[in-house]
Amino acid sequence: MKAAAFDYVRPETIADAVSLLVEGNGNNKILAGGQSLGPMLNMRLVHTAQLVDISRILKLTTFSDEGDAVLFGACITHASIEDGNVPDVTSGMMSSVAAGIAYRAVRNRGTVGGSLAHADPAADWPTALIAIGAEVIIVGPKGRRFVPLNHFMESPFETILATDEIIVSVRIPKFSPKARWGFYKFCRKTGEFAEAMCAVVIDPPRDICRVVIGATDTQPVIISAASELLSAPTDVMDAVIRENGLAENPYTAQIHRTALQRAIEQVRNS
Repeated sequence: MKAAAFDYVRPETIADAVSLLVEGNGNNKILAGGQSLGPMLNMRLVHTAQLVDISRILKLTTFSDEGDAVLFGACITHASIEDGNVPDVTSGMMSSVAAGIAYRAVRNRGTVGGSLAHADPAADWPTALIAIGAEVIIVGPKGRRFVPLNHFMESPFETILATDEIIVSVRIPKFSPKARWGFYKFCRKTGEFAEAMCAVVIDPPRDICRVVIGATDTQPVIISAASELLSAPTDVMDAVIRENGLAENPYTAQIHRTALQRAIEQVRNS
C-alpha cells in the first residue's frame, strides 16, 4: 500500500512549525526521521492532511551545554549519538543504547525526539532516558514547558503532547565520575524491537538509583526500592516481575527477569 494523499511543507523555524500545527487543527503530523511515521502512513494506519517536516530546523539538530546537563535537539539522530558527534555525558550509556537501535540505515535517519513522541514501549529511548532522568522540552502556542520523561508517556503510542505541540529538545543530566549503568534488551533477531528490556542507573554523588523495565504492554515500569535490587537474590527479582504485572505467562516472566538480572550484573561488574 501507499500513503493517502497529503501536502508536504518544510518550515524553517520552530515557531513556523507550531503555527502549521495550529492551522491544521489536529490534522497535520510532524515528520522528524520518518522511520516509524513513514511505514505507518504507507500502511494507512495514520492519515494526515499535511506533513510538517522539522528535520532541517537548525535548533533541533544541535546541542547546548547547561553546566549540569546537556540539551539535545529533538532531531539529533541515533547515529550522531552512536558516533560521538554530540557529547555523551552519561559515561557511555547513551552511545551504547544508540548503537543497538535497529539497523544503521534506521539510525542514520531516526531521531531521539521522534522516538519519544512515537512512544512505543518496546523502543530503547523511553526506557533508557527515564533511567537517566531526562526531561523533554515542549513548545506549543502557549509557550514552553519542561516535562520529566517519566510523566511524558501515558500509554502505548500516547503521550501528553497536544496536537499543536512539538518536542524541541531533551535535557540529559550529566553523570558524576562515580556513576554506573546497565542496559540489556532481548530481541528474537538483531534489529527488531525488544521483547524485554531493563535500564539501571546508579550515581551515588547525585543520590540516584533507578531501575526501569521496558518493552511492556504499557509504559516503562519504574521499580520502587530500586537500591534493594542491586544485591537481591533471584526470588526477589521474581517477585518484582510478578508485582509489576510482567508475569502473564512463564515465557514473559523469564525474559523480563533475565533482562533485569543482566542489567544489574552490568552495574555490579562495572
